[in-house]
Amino acid sequence: MPDRIHLTVATVVKRDDKFLLVREFSDQKTVLNQPAGHVEPGETPLEAAVRETLEETGWHVRPTALISFTTYLSPTNGITYYRLAIAADAVEFDPKATLDSDIEEALWLDYEEILQNENSLRSPMVMQAINDYLKGPLYPLDILKTPR
Repeated sequence: MPDRIHLTVATVVKRDDKFLLVREFSDQKTVLNQPAGHVEPGETPLEAAVRETLEETGWHVRPTALISFTTYLSPTNGITYYRLAIAADAVEFDPKATLDSDIEEALWLDYEEILQNENSLRSPMVMQAINDYLKGPLYPLDILKTPR
């Protein structure tokens, strides 16, 4: 059963009242999502958030806070996702970055535009992370421990 459990991260990046999202191809359809993905073996959640954001958007980011920890059982594939939502600041765009093959584009949308596209969100966790970010509280990153 452990192969049905996935630890993932999602990065909520807000700049000029817009959120960084990706349009990606998943489960035979195009959806909107935060830059997000699996934490790889040996990687911390913060390292995963920085890596996934760069791979999916071309943006270098600096994590600033922990937003939430969400558990979601996907009705389409039966996988339980454990998702850390991490707030981050956009630092620099790399125009030479190669985006992951399932990413169609990175885009900046304001809250109303996201609401208008709510039916296109990859999962309810996308809106939940944005609402949690806006509502707070945000938690210090040092709550995430990595003994070495």
